[in-house]
Amino acid sequence: MALLQTVLAFVVALGSLVIIHELGHYVVARLCGVKVLRFSVGMGKVVFSRKFGPDQTEWALSILPLGGYVKMLDAREQDVSGLSAQELKREFTGQSVWRRMAIVAAGPLANFALAILLFAGLYMHGEMEPTPRMRTVAEHTAAYQAGLRGTELITAVNGEAVQTWNELRWKVMQAVVDKVPVQLEVRRSNPGPAGGGLLDTVKLSTDGLGAKDLEGDYLGKLGIKLALGKPILAKVDPVGPAMKAGLLAGDQITAINGAPIADSTAFIATVGASAGKPLTLTGLRNGNIFTTDVTPEAQSTKDGTIGRIKVELSSTMPEMVLSSSPPLQALAKGAKRTWDSSVLTLKMLGKMIVGELSWKNITGPITIADYAGQTARIGAFSYLSFIAFISISLGVMNLLPIPVLDGGHLLYYSLEVLTGRPIPERVGAIAQRAGIGILMTLMMVAMFNDIVRLIF
Repeated sequence: MALLQTVLAFVVALGSLVIIHELGHYVVARLCGVKVLRFSVGMGKVVFSRKFGPDQTEWALSILPLGGYVKMLDAREQDVSGLSAQELKREFTGQSVWRRMAIVAAGPLANFALAILLFAGLYMHGEMEPTPRMRTVAEHTAAYQAGLRGTELITAVNGEAVQTWNELRWKVMQAVVDKVPVQLEVRRSNPGPAGGGLLDTVKLSTDGLGAKDLEGDYLGKLGIKLALGKPILAKVDPVGPAMKAGLLAGDQITAINGAPIADSTAFIATVGASAGKPLTLTGLRNGNIFTTDVTPEAQSTKDGTIGRIKVELSSTMPEMVLSSSPPLQALAKGAKRTWDSSVLTLKMLGKMIVGELSWKNITGPITIADYAGQTARIGAFSYLSFIAFISISLGVMNLLPIPVLDGGHLLYYSLEVLTGRPIPERVGAIAQRAGIGILMTLMMVAMFNDIVRLIF
């Protein structure tokens, strides 16, 4: 069942992106008066087709599902000697260079437009996501050296507001790629009944991180980890140390021995490491601060002796927030996210070329299908986000100046604008063969990486 869902999610994602891309070419070609002979989803032999419209355009499904194309009336590919003057006006190479550029660029631009609309819709709808609240910070990390200790709520990164943990990850990733320090605006916790906290600004150095660290837990290497659920007591054992100390179900522990407790994990770790040692707990009960002393009793385990006060915590889920935006703001955010993602993709490609980032990051259809299945199982929000990012990647890759891709054709036409004449056919043919070689090499690397991930 999981395999079927993965295949279906992959087909829907890839099929929709190919259709949008080719529709971009098709619509602009029609607006420019160019005759479209075939619109194909898939490559290779046509397995099903129907003709529609005044031009009797053939709408087809082809045997190889990876890709698609729009076939136009083109003197380089068809014999146009018998066509009327009216028909010749609709031939592709007879159009002005600017019209040809518009038709070629329309495919990638359609992918970017789709990403913007998907992101905008997701931003408008919103979803419950973890807040960027920090877990207890490990010593000898950049976050600790900057004065962060845990419980802080991060509100902005390098001057840009963040509401969720995913937004924090994205902003820090951009800083690491750009090799600039990370400036965080944080709200330090206030355990009082009024809540709130002090605003502060700290700067973290990213000197110890490189592009290769983005393949792992780069936030963790900086000392930034997600705080899990608040340490709220769900049950108190009637004969345990906690009951003797006067702790009750519903109490929230905010500090131990004066040190703030970021989450349930920190609470459990501190108590576990304090067998037989008295601890002073500060907490909230019905909105009021209280303090009590408790001594965890020692309990032997296979890993050694740990401390227990015999309580159960209510949840280890992180603090959540609903992040949503009004339509115009969501559209602006969607456009910015699409632009930032496109720029980041190009920077990552550049770092692969110069060796700063591993070529293992190039993925093929198997990995994409796996991610499609995983995100589909998580939910519609994750799946649509995945489609948006793949749409951006498709747009960026197609704009690369590689012959046979849209970017290669745009390069030809740009040279034509500069020189006043099209590139010689012989040069174009050689460039086409070189482009095919580059694409085949990239496909082989991607497939190799996919197989390695599948096996190991």
